[in-house]
Amino acid sequence: MDPVPYQIVEFQATPNPNAVKCVLDSSPTAGSMRSYSSAAQAGDDPLGSALFAIPGVTNLLIHDGWIAVGKDPGVDWKSVKAGIKKVLGEAT
Repeated sequence: MDPVPYQIVEFQATPNPNAVKCVLDSSPTAGSMRSYSSAAQAGDDPLGSALFAIPGVTNLLIHDGWIAVGKDPGVDWKSVKAGIKKVLGEAT
C-alpha cells in the first residue's frame, strides 16, 4: 500500500494559547479518538510518537479529521507548526 500523507487544511486557534487544532484533509483515526499527555503514552502509536518527537510538543488529541497539539509555553509556534506539517506530510 502506498503511503497516504495528511494535508493540513488549516491551523485553528483554540482558547488555550499553547494549543492549536490542525484540520486535516482526511481522518487519522478509524472512528475512535486517541489522547496522549506524554510521549510514553503514545509509544505504540506511530503518528503520536512522531508528533511527540517535535521539540516542545506536550500533548495530543487525535480525532476524526483533526489533531489538537499542545506545546510548551516557551516554544515558538513557527517551529512546532513546521514540524507538524513535516510529520503529517510523511505519515503513512
